[in-house]
Amino acid sequence: MTGNRAGRRNVWGWAAAILAVLLAVFAVNAAQMLVIDAPERSDVILVLAGDTDRRPAKGLELLENGYGRRVILDVPAAEKTFGFTDIELARKYAETWPHPEAVKLCAITALSTREESHEAEKCLAQEDGSRVLIVTSDFHTRRALSIFRHEIRGKTFSMTAAWDDREFGVRWWTRREWAKTCLYEWMRLAWWNSIDRWR
Repeated sequence: MTGNRAGRRNVWGWAAAILAVLLAVFAVNAAQMLVIDAPERSDVILVLAGDTDRRPAKGLELLENGYGRRVILDVPAAEKTFGFTDIELARKYAETWPHPEAVKLCAITALSTREESHEAEKCLAQEDGSRVLIVTSDFHTRRALSIFRHEIRGKTFSMTAAWDDREFGVRWWTRREWAKTCLYEWMRLAWWNSIDRWR
């Protein structure tokens, strides 16, 4: 009996040690696992709403480098900044681009990425071609790509990351803001995979 107890303690000890190592490996790589940055040449570049600096700039860079023929900017329809609607500001911003005719604004009211995918689908339906390159914040790429592939049929999606080290970095444990972003995004990814995608 004593030998059996000691054997069980050894098994539990080894199991705990292996679990601790796996958790440590996951923790070190948690932020990097959220990021997908694999752009493919497409018919349309879709810039998701949320960030108004890095994401649109990345969309312009991709357009200039021949990754798509047109950029669609998702813009919150009801938002205002200093008395101007986001649609007005986005239109003025697009006019500063080298090829403003290649920019289309897609007004959205969505409060989640899943809802945004449904509204963006209507704008994408007006474009030729089925290949779509999505631009979003680095930490948001894995979840956004999973959502768009799940929710929209008949399109092929690739993803690229708009990096902003003020908000997120792969060494998440070195900055408080990075740690918060990493934790919140993992919570949202877990919710999407366990609840939302099955509704």
